[in-house]
Amino acid sequence: MDERAEDERVDADDVLDERTIEVRRAVEAILMVAVDPVPPNLLAQLLEVSTAIVEEQCAALAEGYEAEGRGFALVRVGGGYRFQSHRDQAPWVERFVLEGQSSRLTAAALETLAIVAYKQPISRAQVSAIRGVDAEGVMRTLQQRGWIDELSRDPGPGNAILYGTTREFLERMGLDDIGQLPPLGEFVPGPEVVEALERGLRSDPEVEETVAMVADGSAEGTPADADGAAAPEG
Repeated sequence: MDERAEDERVDADDVLDERTIEVRRAVEAILMVAVDPVPPNLLAQLLEVSTAIVEEQCAALAEGYEAEGRGFALVRVGGGYRFQSHRDQAPWVERFVLEGQSSRLTAAALETLAIVAYKQPISRAQVSAIRGVDAEGVMRTLQQRGWIDELSRDPGPGNAILYGTTREFLERMGLDDIGQLPPLGEFVPGPEVVEALERGLRSDPEVEETVAMVADGSAEGTPADADGAAAPEG
């Protein structure tokens, strides 16, 4: 009886290992051809296994790729899984992507996108107020490229359209949700930098006094010179 039970356990383990390998290979194949991140529940439905098993096998695959030092990684972004280049290879990928790239976002577009990302939901007028310039054209470009989209309408007067970032934004940024955006505090200069900037912006009192004296002298000398332009003595 003990030998039979042991044999049954071995057979069950073999079946389990085969099924695990089959699930992993299927996940790899699907993600390899997928354009967008694939949600784990969809993978579970396709493979006829539980979502927990999909999550477990995706985590195992990701750990395996990392341990092998691969140039790509299996990551979860935008609520699903996808393959992407390893972050350590960013310089090479950046060189490849930017070589002859003609569709990069302008500085104005990047600034507008950052405002929408951190302040969403936000109206076009609010973005323009923060930037100090009309943002209509830039926001239209961002919407056409799929970075931002209409989320809702402001319940206040005018029912302004409120904008936010899209799933494509999360995918491009390598984020799973908007909460993974780096804190703004990381980009705010420290107190010593602010103090140095303030010192640089302050006017020197001595310089101001000299400029004022020169200006007064010029103002006073102009009519005097005009009046003093007497006819030569005859």
